[in-house]
Amino acid sequence: MDRAEMIKRIGENDSPWDVVVIGGGASGLGAALDATARGYRTLLLEQHDFAKGTSSRSTKLVHGGVRYLAQGNISLVLEALRERGRLRKNAPHLVRDQPFVIPCYAWWCVPFYTIGLTLYDLMAGKLGIGRSVPLSRRTTTGSLGNIRKEGLFGGVRYFDCQFDDARMAVNLVQSIAELGGVAINYMKVKGLLKTGQSVSGVVVVDQETASTHEISGRVVINATGVFVDEVIRMEDPEARQHVKPSQGIHLVMDRSFLTGQAALMIPKTPDGRVLFAVPWHDHVVVGTTDVEKQEAQLEPVAAPEEVDYILETAGRYMHHPPERKDVLSVYTGLRPLAAPAVEGKKTKEISRGHKILVSGGGLVTLTGGKWTTYRKMGEDVVDRAASVAGLPLKKSTTKNLKVHGYLKGGHPNDPLHWYGSDRLKLDQLIREDPSFSEAMSTRVHLQKVQVVWGVRGEMARSVEDILARRTRILQLDAREAIRLAPLVASIMARELGHDPTWEDQQVEEFKQVARLHLLPDSSSTPTK
Repeated sequence: MDRAEMIKRIGENDSPWDVVVIGGGASGLGAALDATARGYRTLLLEQHDFAKGTSSRSTKLVHGGVRYLAQGNISLVLEALRERGRLRKNAPHLVRDQPFVIPCYAWWCVPFYTIGLTLYDLMAGKLGIGRSVPLSRRTTTGSLGNIRKEGLFGGVRYFDCQFDDARMAVNLVQSIAELGGVAINYMKVKGLLKTGQSVSGVVVVDQETASTHEISGRVVINATGVFVDEVIRMEDPEARQHVKPSQGIHLVMDRSFLTGQAALMIPKTPDGRVLFAVPWHDHVVVGTTDVEKQEAQLEPVAAPEEVDYILETAGRYMHHPPERKDVLSVYTGLRPLAAPAVEGKKTKEISRGHKILVSGGGLVTLTGGKWTTYRKMGEDVVDRAASVAGLPLKKSTTKNLKVHGYLKGGHPNDPLHWYGSDRLKLDQLIREDPSFSEAMSTRVHLQKVQVVWGVRGEMARSVEDILARRTRILQLDAREAIRLAPLVASIMARELGHDPTWEDQQVEEFKQVARLHLLPDSSSTPTK
């Protein structure tokens, strides 16, 4: 993952690429990996950093979707359960089994959800990961900790998986590079090339140098998430809306708010939503909301009523309810839901399945979907793109393709286990320079070696890249991330050959983003 080398390969390429993918989130990475693995000459272009938007702001779950089963969307659940099993096998360093417990405060709740979740287990078939069982009142409280005991009858335990979304994105880019593909961040597509009426490539601007490139491709895949309509209108300014953004926020708190090993799942809140509280990186992620937005934004902001909703709803189930001062970070993402043909549908009712559109000029657009099904989305869209471009037909090979970093048996208590097999490379850097082992924070785990490796091995170009996505500190503790920004900028400046002016600019730009992760009145010391 050397950005300069990647750009050099663009310049050395005289013939059209087989596949050009716009977008470096889950859908774009899935498409580029599938195309590269089939042997197509593939180029992926991302206008910011990989997984900058929605793809780094998920609930951190790899799941079949219990609520989709309740909605009767059987096909989506079956597909997601199969993909959950494959992702668990192909990236064991990033995906782990996670027990979930539904607390029951009504007598019918235990048998009702036990039956429903048993069906969920059966649908997973050989790719299942555990049997759903009813729990006694005592076992329920022991599994969750901090759960409200008044009126509790018992609970139901089932299994899904948890992962690190941004780390997955980085590993997918590394996988693409290892297979011979090219993926470049900070390359913004400004327009489409056309030969006659057919889309034949893209015009891109390097965000670091302002240089412009015209790149030819036999087929262009638009996988830009909530921004797909912007790319579609580069070809057809009058095109209708194909994506309806839905905003979801998550609050991150100290681990004391969920002391057990299980995650909390509320299958139906008073307004019909689903709420999760999930242990993650020794913190707790609580979410999410589902609010329709009129337009896509790169940095969406949590609305006060969304924050209040999560705090109030979670507080109904916790013995020690969280307050605004307990929120260490709030992060906000926009789901790229495929716009329904019928107006008036609420966003929580819109299918999370993906759709593929082909324009009159041959632009292939992928909309909808979720992280769990990223691989299947990639397979489906490359099948369609290859047909549109007349590429030699080749079958997808990603079902059993090990993701970069693949490592079985990593110790979950090792804060660097998320690096998988790359953990050895971090150790090697420390042997070469023992100062790299120095801890930079006592509140969240960060060593200097993670910053160095982020630059040298993971194409990190900014302080935000390191603190938000190569590590997850911005999402875990926004104030601590702000404190660390100058230290990270200093290390990166040495690695990238930048001057103090660059450092100052980077710190200021990061602070502007980080402040969006703070609640206005969350300045007091968090409750422990």
